[in-house]
Amino acid sequence: MGNALRFLYGKCYKQTASGDSDSLGPPYTTTASGVSALAHDLFNFEITSQVPEGLSQHVVSSRKAQAKWYGKLLQAWRKAKPPPKTPEEVARLVIQTLNRHQKADVEGLLEFYGLPYPSTLVEILSEVPTKLPEGVQFEMHTLPVDGSTVPDGDGINVYVNTADPRESSSVPRDVLLAAVRRSKARAKKNYARADELRQKIIESGYQVISIQNEEILARKYRIRLRGIDAPENSMPYGKEAKQELVKLVNGKCLRVLVYGEDRYGRCVADVYCNGIFVQEVMLKKGFAWHYAAYDQRIELATWEKEARAKRIGLWASSNPEKPWEWRKDRREGR
Repeated sequence: MGNALRFLYGKCYKQTASGDSDSLGPPYTTTASGVSALAHDLFNFEITSQVPEGLSQHVVSSRKAQAKWYGKLLQAWRKAKPPPKTPEEVARLVIQTLNRHQKADVEGLLEFYGLPYPSTLVEILSEVPTKLPEGVQFEMHTLPVDGSTVPDGDGINVYVNTADPRESSSVPRDVLLAAVRRSKARAKKNYARADELRQKIIESGYQVISIQNEEILARKYRIRLRGIDAPENSMPYGKEAKQELVKLVNGKCLRVLVYGEDRYGRCVADVYCNGIFVQEVMLKKGFAWHYAAYDQRIELATWEKEARAKRIGLWASSNPEKPWEWRKDRREGR
């Protein structure tokens, strides 16, 4: 079994033994979360081929069928890169893995572990591209995103390690020198000089980021999500759109496929987070419009249409204002 499941299993056992846990409802165990509960049972299934007692009270299929589910879930968890960590990620893994099974069984399994129901999740249909789609200029993989720097519902500020082969050859010499001198200044506890050099690095479009006690020189990129337009922060649902995007990307490493640059110098890109297409989530949850003037992808229009039909997010309003018209009115002083 992978280290992730071993870790979660140990965490679950420790919490149960200490009594510091929350009951999920099923009588067979108590755990701190549905994540560690399922990890515990998958770990146990690999060893014993047994499904948990009490599950049959929540599902309609036989224990033989249940064993097949756990085998599939075990394989899916092993293949997940990175493994699921939150209840939402685990629920989505369960739904996607058991999508051909009875709805009552899937919902019963989620209930058994106290995981979110399908009605509270957005069904994600897009697959992460295995090769670069036509039109992509370059691909980058970011350092973990700082959610506090997300400007709005369709923009993200990201950093890419300059050790990346694409970046390493293009770092300006003065930035490299400033980074070296800053490190030496800090070693001598000359923090005022170190701060001056850091500011010089920032002004050049780079940053020194501390991750796990290691300082990394990284290049900053401003990303504009391709094909969608979220309400501006001061518009109705603008703050909610920003909060949803922060929730999606905060602390996560992103895969960014860049198609070009807009007039503000931002990279226009498709963004993937833990295998999830970010624009798809924003559209399906009703936190963005399909920006049809710049992107004619049929799937984007379909996802917006689905959200409209459900009247969720900004579509709860009978006549929401289009963000591009709102911006035009402000430019013209209306």
